[in-house]
Amino acid sequence: MAEAKPPYRSEHVGSFPRPERLMKAREDFVAKKIAKDTLRAIETECIREIVARQERVGIGAVTDGEFRKVGWRDFVYEKTEGLSAERAPPSFKFTLYDGTVRQAGGSPAIAGKLRRRESWSADDFALLKPMTGRPIKANLPTPSSFHFQAGDAAIAKAAYKDRDALLADVNRIFRDEIVDLARAGCTYLQLDEVPLAVICDPNNMEIVRRRGEDPDELIDDYVDAINDSIHDRPANMTVAVHMCRGNVGHGMADGGYEPVADRMFNRLKVDGFFLEYDTPRSGDFRPLRFMPKGKIAVLGLVSTKLPEVESADSLKRRIDEAAKYVALDQLALSPQCGFSSSASHDRLPPGVVEAKLARIVEVAHQVWG
Repeated sequence: MAEAKPPYRSEHVGSFPRPERLMKAREDFVAKKIAKDTLRAIETECIREIVARQERVGIGAVTDGEFRKVGWRDFVYEKTEGLSAERAPPSFKFTLYDGTVRQAGGSPAIAGKLRRRESWSADDFALLKPMTGRPIKANLPTPSSFHFQAGDAAIAKAAYKDRDALLADVNRIFRDEIVDLARAGCTYLQLDEVPLAVICDPNNMEIVRRRGEDPDELIDDYVDAINDSIHDRPANMTVAVHMCRGNVGHGMADGGYEPVADRMFNRLKVDGFFLEYDTPRSGDFRPLRFMPKGKIAVLGLVSTKLPEVESADSLKRRIDEAAKYVALDQLALSPQCGFSSSASHDRLPPGVVEAKLARIVEVAHQVWG
C-alpha cells in the first residue's frame, strides 16, 4: 500500500548521474552546435528513462534527476539578477578520502538588488509531472546559499545594508518560487541546506569568527530564513530539509549535529530532515533525541560516493541504533546525498545506482513493512 504522505520510508535526495549523450548535448549547446530546443528534447528523453528506472525500483518519490540543471544550486544563480559574474572566494575547504584538502566552490558575490529572472524550478517540475503517476519531488537550495560561502564581505553595501536586508529579499524570492511550484502541482519540496551542517564543525565555527561573524547568530539567521521562505506554502505541501556537508570525500565538516540539533529540529517549520550518516564524520545518532513528534528523520546511510552496495543487515543495524533515540516510526532511509550534485560529479555507474536504490527499498520494506 502506498504511503500517504512524504517523506517516504525509502527515499533518495534527487540527482542522478547524467547520461553521456546528455553531457555531450549540453557541451554542444554551449558551443552553439545545437539549438536550445534540441537540448531540451534530449533532456526530456533522458528524464523519461530515469523516471522509468525509479518507478522500476519502487523508490518513494520520483525526481527528474536534476537533468535540466548544471548543479544543485547554480541553476538558481543562473536565473537571478544582481549577482556578480565572478565567484567570491569561499571560506571553507573539502577533505577528500585520501586526506587531500581542496578549496570549496565559491558562490557569486551580491552586486545589486536580487531579482528572479525566470522560474527557478517550477517550469521543470511542470514538465516532469505528466511523466509519472508516482509521487514527485522538487528540489531547491536554501536561502543561505546566497550568503554562507563568502559571508557578509560578499554583500555590496550599495545593494543591501546588511545580512538581514539581503536575506529578507532572498526569502521573498523563494516565496514567489514556491507559489509557482504550488501552481504547477508540487506537493513535496526538498530544500538542500549546507551551512547548518558545516557550522557544526568547531573548526568552521572559528573560520566564521575570523571573518567577523558569530556562528550562533548565523545558525539562528539561517533557521529563520528557511521558515520565512516557506511561510506561504500551501497546507498540502510537505517540505523537508536535506542537511549536507558537501558531496565530495569527507566533505567540509567533521562532527555531529549536536551544536544545531535542538534549534534545527524544533524551530524549523518543516516536516522532515534528510540527514547525512554515511561516515563517522557525521557523528552519532544522539542528536536525534531532539526530534519532535510528527517529524521524520530520513537517515542517509547509503553512500553516493563509494561503489560498494551496503548490506541489508548493516543498514538495519544502524537503523536500530538510531531508534534508541527517536521512535522507529519517525525514521526513513535514503542515500546521504544526491548521486550527482553537479553534472561533472558522476561517480557511480547506473547499475550501481540502481542497486543502491533497490537495497534502500528492500530494507525499508523489511523494517517498516
